[in-house]
Amino acid sequence: MRHDVRSLRGMVTAPHHLAAQAGLGVLQDGGNAVEAAVAVAACLAVVYPHMTGIGGDGFWLIAEPDGRTHAIDACGAAAATASLDLYRGHDAIPWRGPLAANTVAGTISGWAAALDSSGGTLPLVRLLRDAIHHAEVGVAVTRGGAEIAAAKSAELRDQPGAWAQIFEPEDRPLEEGEILRQPVLAATLTLLARDGLASFYEGSLARSIAGDLARLGSPVSAIDLAAHRATRPAPLSVDIAGATLFNTAPPTQGLASLLILALFDRLHVAEAEGFDYVHGLVEATKQAFLFRDRHVGDPAYMTLDPQKLLDDPAELDELAMRIDVNRALPWPQPASAGDTCWFGAADAEGRVVSCIQSTYFEFGSGLVLPQTGITWQNRGSSFRLAESGWNALRPGRKPFHTLNPALARFDDGRVMAYGTMGGEGQPQTQAAIFTRYARFGIPLQEAISRPRWLLGKTWGDASTSLKIEDRFALDLYDDLRAAGHQVELMAAFTATMGHAGAIVRHPGGLLEGATDPRSDGQVASW
Repeated sequence: MRHDVRSLRGMVTAPHHLAAQAGLGVLQDGGNAVEAAVAVAACLAVVYPHMTGIGGDGFWLIAEPDGRTHAIDACGAAAATASLDLYRGHDAIPWRGPLAANTVAGTISGWAAALDSSGGTLPLVRLLRDAIHHAEVGVAVTRGGAEIAAAKSAELRDQPGAWAQIFEPEDRPLEEGEILRQPVLAATLTLLARDGLASFYEGSLARSIAGDLARLGSPVSAIDLAAHRATRPAPLSVDIAGATLFNTAPPTQGLASLLILALFDRLHVAEAEGFDYVHGLVEATKQAFLFRDRHVGDPAYMTLDPQKLLDDPAELDELAMRIDVNRALPWPQPASAGDTCWFGAADAEGRVVSCIQSTYFEFGSGLVLPQTGITWQNRGSSFRLAESGWNALRPGRKPFHTLNPALARFDDGRVMAYGTMGGEGQPQTQAAIFTRYARFGIPLQEAISRPRWLLGKTWGDASTSLKIEDRFALDLYDDLRAAGHQVELMAAFTATMGHAGAIVRHPGGLLEGATDPRSDGQVASW
């Protein structure tokens, strides 16, 4: 197990070591945590293309030194022509291909919004420097990246666009240790550094993006790109014993993440790792997911105010009372997929960033735009082809997002940024990390390294079982089965449990960070 990393001047944690080092370099050159996070985000888009990219969406939580906590929603909406008529003859929106690429990519707008309010001074060309270098010169393919590329080759290599040209240059998936080069993406990042991030949505770069999308058959147009804006909704928050928890508002599942911890807080579990702990968090997850699936989506279409729920102790008490502390609630609920990168940064001024970005499935829609090298997301494939109701497809509607970065402010002055990749697994892993560290005093790195569980799926084959790593005490598995859980034993340190990370800033300025041994990540600090 890795040890906690501690430092005073700055810290970055990311699921790929080159991205963490890119962020640290920005801090060392005088940048702040937001500028470092942009450098990390750009680098991840290059070195972890199976997990994220500039053709996806992103969400930010930023804790300022003055005590403010604010959020950025960089989620793209469905194209103006993405109507039910477009999908006539389909039972569902395809997961891959042009019709899956039906929403605007919001990630770059999130970078711009974060930088606009950061007070940073470094030029954009410096922030994107490492990402441009790695795209142009190349980066060694990781084991996880090679495994995913091989597993998804059959469904991606024949997609229109440049996917096979970039990711299978020798007519086969790149293997671990081989060099992935993306010179066209390097040129696109160079244009963004020169012309500004707004050029992704308006100007010559935007015209190239829109032209490729049109030729490949996507409904996203230049008009859709120009109409897009990142927004700044108030973050959701809930008070529990000793801390205030923050997460992002709909269309993300941030409400579910906060509900899990608020409900678990009411169970008064005495210690970590045993039946009461795992069962309690799993059952809190079920109640949170049931509520999420009834109510959470594009806020423009919601009838419930999630913050009012979080501010009402009686409502939270009532939800907690639905948990049977001895028996498992039957769980036939469908699962949501997704591949994602969470990363965090902290600077010496006291600013802490929790950020997450994604193209949804591995390599998104599978469309790689020939003129720009951008892999476009398939987040809009989660829309339902229905006239009305939850997450029903509408032009201009934002899709439901599994993405949600987490942040906590403790009563004693600590600030904690934490998160993970992993679709349905994100709120569950957040809950495991936070409760181990904050409730039971487990060191930060150990809280991430300890065995985890997953109700449903993160990526891979869909399943509603309770997947659990095999490093718990043996009697736990029997106790969970006896309580009615459908237990599926998983290998130790399986990537199915996500790639988590965390940074804690202490009141005196000490920073401590952790990264997931299930990932290719690193904590970089000085």
